[in-house]
Amino acid sequence: MSAASSGGASQYQGRVTAVLGPTNTGKTFLAIERMLGYRSGMIGFPLRLLARENYEKIVKAKGRHAVALVTGEEKIIPPRATYFVCTVESMPLDRPVAFLAVDEIQLCADPERGHIFTERLLHARGMDETMFLGADTIRPLIQKLVPRVEFISRPRFSSLTYAGHKKLTRLPPRSAVVAFSATDVYTMAELIRRQRGGTAVVLGALSPRTRNAQVALYQAGEVDYLVATDAIGMGLNMDVDHVAFARLTKFDGHAPRRLRPNEIAQIAGRAGRHMTDGTFGTTADLNGLDAETIDAVENHKFESLKAIMWRNTALRFENPTVLIKSLEERPARPELMRVRDADDHLSLLALSRDPEIAAKATNRAAVRLLWEVCQIPDFRKVLSDAHTRLLSQIYRHLMTPEARLPEDWVAKQVARMDKTEGDIDTLVSRISHIRTWTYISNRPDWLTDPKHWQERSREIEDKLSDALHERLTQRFVDRRSAVLARTLAGGGELLAAVTAAGEVLVEGHHVGRLEGFHFTLDPEVREDDVRAFMSATRRALRDEIGRRVRLLEQAGDDKIELRPDGVLCWDGHPVARLGPGTSVLTPAVTPLHDELFESGQRDKVRARLGRWLDQFIKDRLAPLFALRGADLSGTARGLAFQLAESLGGLARPGLEPLIAGLGKADRQALNKLGVRLATSQVFMPALIKPRAVDLRGLLWAVSHGGPMAMPLPPPTPPAGRVSVATDAVPPDFWEAVGYPPKGPRAVRADILERFERELHKRSGEGPLTSAPDLAQMIGSTPQDLEGVLAAMGYRRHEGEDGAVTWRRGRPAGPGRNRKGPRRGAPAKPRAEGSTDSPFAKLRQIEFIR
Repeated sequence: MSAASSGGASQYQGRVTAVLGPTNTGKTFLAIERMLGYRSGMIGFPLRLLARENYEKIVKAKGRHAVALVTGEEKIIPPRATYFVCTVESMPLDRPVAFLAVDEIQLCADPERGHIFTERLLHARGMDETMFLGADTIRPLIQKLVPRVEFISRPRFSSLTYAGHKKLTRLPPRSAVVAFSATDVYTMAELIRRQRGGTAVVLGALSPRTRNAQVALYQAGEVDYLVATDAIGMGLNMDVDHVAFARLTKFDGHAPRRLRPNEIAQIAGRAGRHMTDGTFGTTADLNGLDAETIDAVENHKFESLKAIMWRNTALRFENPTVLIKSLEERPARPELMRVRDADDHLSLLALSRDPEIAAKATNRAAVRLLWEVCQIPDFRKVLSDAHTRLLSQIYRHLMTPEARLPEDWVAKQVARMDKTEGDIDTLVSRISHIRTWTYISNRPDWLTDPKHWQERSREIEDKLSDALHERLTQRFVDRRSAVLARTLAGGGELLAAVTAAGEVLVEGHHVGRLEGFHFTLDPEVREDDVRAFMSATRRALRDEIGRRVRLLEQAGDDKIELRPDGVLCWDGHPVARLGPGTSVLTPAVTPLHDELFESGQRDKVRARLGRWLDQFIKDRLAPLFALRGADLSGTARGLAFQLAESLGGLARPGLEPLIAGLGKADRQALNKLGVRLATSQVFMPALIKPRAVDLRGLLWAVSHGGPMAMPLPPPTPPAGRVSVATDAVPPDFWEAVGYPPKGPRAVRADILERFERELHKRSGEGPLTSAPDLAQMIGSTPQDLEGVLAAMGYRRHEGEDGAVTWRRGRPAGPGRNRKGPRRGAPAKPRAEGSTDSPFAKLRQIEFIR
């Protein structure tokens, strides 16, 4: 039986030491220190990121020329390297070194990788010293399998104490939450982001670069929480104070199972660093741990391993069948358990069933190559048909006379991964694929230009890793809340500022925008953070609001405008609203969003905007102010006052006493001031232009209750319209804007005057009919025309032949039937000759040309 089969060690007989103990005992530090005391050395780590981290440390001590890094995906080997930092699988054991160490040796029991660690335990030796680092659980097996081994126990530097159950939202800062599926990790990370501002995320599927970036986010204090799978149980040194288990069941590749106490301890041991004590507990739906498990974890009392994984390393390569048989050879000792369903073994079984591949694997070199191809890892850990097809293609290419992978085929495969768009899961999948190609590129005998493909695959992996880190951070970190928590925890004062564009920043992060004098908080700010952010914001805005008040006071009139809805804007930003004032022409100015104003600032804003508004109204309604300030006689002055208070338009009947008292000079003076004494209205033609009408409507609406009485902007007629439907708008509004209401239509005053003259003319020529041109004159339909005529006092008469005519009715008086004369009573003659008739009044009008 071979040495490989029986478990014999290598030819070197130097000292063998096993340094065992729980986490946080300084075992790795001790091994590196011992190694650097020798002329040469090699140390194997369980993870690529651990190898890279310790490689950088040793380079600082010995120089880059003296240290090599050897992993499945990266090889840096200086010509005169004397120290080799490796992953356990990639240790170049054909190189003799004075010192050799293997970290986390208890992984000999791991179902997937344990046989590799076991092989190192049984056969890997340094010429002068060999050191195995790990947990106490493997001590009895090492004692049985490794002759002359010396044991060194390392106590934990700090204590680990059970802290019970805590709600996810009540976990203390510097906590790590542990679950065992990506779905659970993402769900809890989302909740922590909403409640606590953010969390870093660590999954086994992340690339080392992404994992390190997420850990750096946590270590830098940008977030106070970490949500992870059991990937944090090994190789990640972080300042964690508390580990909270959200789940205790994991899928081990075959079926779900509950974590063993020693596995719980491996993860919980991340809490506490060096001399700082740590705590562990449960959270989410996991109620608590049983007393036996708590005692085991706190006191590091675990059941020893009964067996470790093993696979024959004395392989035979005559043909695939013989190779498979040698892989399935059973161990000679009961402490060794043959590994089953290893990925490379399963790949070999699949490929050997392919007739074409079986036909090629007919000699030792071909079978050895097939085995090397089967050892290409599937970093997605699913061993899919796609991975098997890739291995098949690689083997076929390598079995051609060129014995190299075609450059164009490799380029196509690699280029498919060079995309950074997509969600988190998509990027994780691409990184897994490109890591496989990174591994392949480190087989120089398979590629024409291996250095190029090493650089290319690493470049893509780094790019994807950075994109993944960015996606994780975007999804699970609210940087504003994280900054707030960190600053307040340190007792500091938040620094805030306002940019020239009005963006409000707190500690460099956007929290809202200042528009005019109104601050709008970013809706994404968490409710719990609003108070602290607003406190910092008010300090920053104090000076900015004062500066803006001064700018408004000095601003030119062209920087201020009045919107149709009664809002005053400065530089395009709403700053005040009109409200009822002492008169319709002097509305009040009410500053908007004045909660940020300090003493006196509100009055300064109101005064500046009030001055602008007074001038604006005087300019827009200049004829009205000229009328109000004119030197007129008492009667004319009374009429002018009423007209001004009514915004330039009134029904004539209510003014008849004043009009009757006007002398010829008064009428001429009013005429020069633009006043028209029409049949039924007194109005100013200059004020029925669109801009004046809009302002008259707004002033009336504001004076009569604003938006509570009428929606703003008010329904003023569009420019060019000679009439509009009255709908449900108060009649006084139409009078105020120069469109007196007549039944279903509000008709512009000058058009109404012309219409009344036309009716008078046609009535004198014969029966008045509702001709289509009359409807056109007032911009209405024939149906609305009838309503307008009825509102003006005309009554509809239909003759025996169906012809419809309209006659002017007499005003209803006491004792009269408003519906007409009594049935059978003789019709009275028309009263055209009466001095009180409308037509007599029309003849009295002095029309202003």
